[in-house]
Amino acid sequence: MPVLKDNYTPPGIFKNADVSTIYSAKLRKVEMPVYERERIELSDGDFIDLDWSYSRSFESDNLVILLHGLAGDTGRPYMRGMAKAFNLKNWDALAMNFRGCSEELNRLYRSYHGGASDDLAEVITHVLSLKKYRRIMLVGFSLGGNMMLKYLGENRSRPDEILGGVGISVPCDLAGSLGAINRMRNFVYSKRFELNLKQHLYERAKKFPDRLDRKQISACSSLRDIDDLYTSKAHGYNNAADYYEKASALNFLPGIKKPTLIINAANDSFLSKKCYPRDIAERSDNLFLEIPQYGGHVGFVTSGDIFYHEQRATEFMESLL
Repeated sequence: MPVLKDNYTPPGIFKNADVSTIYSAKLRKVEMPVYERERIELSDGDFIDLDWSYSRSFESDNLVILLHGLAGDTGRPYMRGMAKAFNLKNWDALAMNFRGCSEELNRLYRSYHGGASDDLAEVITHVLSLKKYRRIMLVGFSLGGNMMLKYLGENRSRPDEILGGVGISVPCDLAGSLGAINRMRNFVYSKRFELNLKQHLYERAKKFPDRLDRKQISACSSLRDIDDLYTSKAHGYNNAADYYEKASALNFLPGIKKPTLIINAANDSFLSKKCYPRDIAERSDNLFLEIPQYGGHVGFVTSGDIFYHEQRATEFMESLL
């Protein structure tokens, strides 16, 4: 499909990438009912906590599954905002906390990473076991968008109920995106990610002292160090480079058979050049790529309650019905 033209023009100050990124992540307030929490057991003995937000009708047979980003959870404004946008369209929303991202540390040494598509597959299997939903949309943000795109492009069976997916601010080239976020202009962002992830690892080290210790964690001075120490090894990869190569959604985009939209802002400082896969989209029957000039990282602010990427996600869903 050709690269789509956008019509996104943010309010004045939000043309600045950092302002839109920070406001959307830290300052935005989304008014919606409290989630209903459900814990599901996974096939390997671990668990995942799911947070449900229901449409006003309470009888919807349509569901959107939401996947958060690195060091995120279901309480983030971007997750709540998208759930609200779909609820207003009479779609139920299931917001997925990745392993270890809800209030309780998960049971196993492993947790989550950008390629953990098997966890998404188990959540979808659980949803289908409820025998309620005829249509399912997937929406992934940042690292969760990479996971979603990988799932949709892998050589695996996918249920017919899945209509398609939308990825927002997706670092589909993990190695390139790491290089982008490590640039000096992103120092504050990368340091916040690093400190957040190290705090999680300190908690994990208490539970698994024979596999991880505080000195090793404290010695990490970058996100790549953390991926070399923990993320790669805990999830079956040789090292960080091996993880980035094998888990990047870029490798799986040509295999996508369900209609899928990627919205990556041109001024997103977290993304590398390869995170804008124009050539793949132009050759694909199912991959749509939209590159708004503005938006930063998951920061598509509008003057209303529903942000631009939320409008586009629900519009894309409606185009598939």
